[in-house]
Amino acid sequence: MLLEIDTQSQTPIYQQICNQLIIGIATNKLQPGEVLPSVRQMADEIGVNMMTVSKAYTLLKNDGYILTDRRNGTKVAEKQSLEPSFQERFLKELELLLAEASIHQLSENTIQEEVTQIYQKFEQ
Repeated sequence: MLLEIDTQSQTPIYQQICNQLIIGIATNKLQPGEVLPSVRQMADEIGVNMMTVSKAYTLLKNDGYILTDRRNGTKVAEKQSLEPSFQERFLKELELLLAEASIHQLSENTIQEEVTQIYQKFEQ
């Protein structure tokens, strides 16, 4: 599994790792129960510090996207049910994105079309 890390991005590398793994899970490129590389292996594959990968894995574990077991390694977790805390966070982040879209004069129709196209990637 090779992630694409943009060292010039303003997004921290650990967040890039998290984002790409979440998208991989949502698009079924990563299946529930699939074993992920160890922290050391992932760091070597993408050329980053092990602590960076460890931070990403910790965040993903805390959010329930992955499971870690000393004997069996790190695995993709089953898809989750909707929790109120996630829904609250989602709505706050969506509100901010829509506010920025409004400031940049992105039309509601364009936003809805883009959301539909993006969401369809996760439904396949």
